[in-house]
Amino acid sequence: MRKLGIDYGEARVGIAITDELNITVQGLETITRNGSDKVILKKLDEIFEKYEVDTIVVGMPFNMNGTMSKRAEITEEFIHKLKCKYNKMKIETVDERLTTVEAHRTMNFLDVKKNKKKNIVDTISAVYILEIYLNKFKNTISKNS
Repeated sequence: MRKLGIDYGEARVGIAITDELNITVQGLETITRNGSDKVILKKLDEIFEKYEVDTIVVGMPFNMNGTMSKRAEITEEFIHKLKCKYNKMKIETVDERLTTVEAHRTMNFLDVKKNKKKNIVDTISAVYILEIYLNKFKNTISKNS
């Protein structure tokens, strides 16, 4: 079963997914919200028809001091929708602070053109969110072994 990572933003939502063995993470796409979560939920339905996913991991945009941001509160509302609609799946959150900064660093390193950055930054951030979760999960398993 795969894991799905979500970078939930105000304008766009980045989506990433693991391989079947949960070893690697690939960016799937960036969804333009158009002011509505219905667009995202419809796209997630399509993804879940194509891939067997057992866990959704959503990045939580905390303030740098660890407190709840307004964006984190909005993200919690979205997570509630996910829990209602996909109640058979495990829904996790990870601290996503600085994932967008890392995504921009990666794009600069790869010399991605400025006009293309906007379309992929959220997907790259979703990859980082899912990698944070997988690393946390792997560390928990190795500590318990």
